[in-house]
Amino acid sequence: MKKGTHPANYRPVIFLDNSNSERFLIGSTVQIEGNETDKWTDGKEYPVTRVDVSSASHPFYTGQEKIMDTAGRLEKFKTRAAKAGKKAQK
Repeated sequence: MKKGTHPANYRPVIFLDNSNSERFLIGSTVQIEGNETDKWTDGKEYPVTRVDVSSASHPFYTGQEKIMDTAGRLEKFKTRAAKAGKKAQK
């Protein structure tokens, strides 16, 4: 790797997809909250960061449509849409 190209905190990090438990080992500068680590297939321990969507779970890459609602946004949208529908009928 070329010297002086990457920031000082550039290191391998395990990205863990919350929706399907798929793991990726990627070089990153992401700030890790907590001290969560996990062993990779090479036997070494790396810091872990959790993500909601990755290429292993995103519908564009998987070809499967899947609704992921981790923050209750879908219910909020449905209630707003129902209220708007009632107003439009009046």
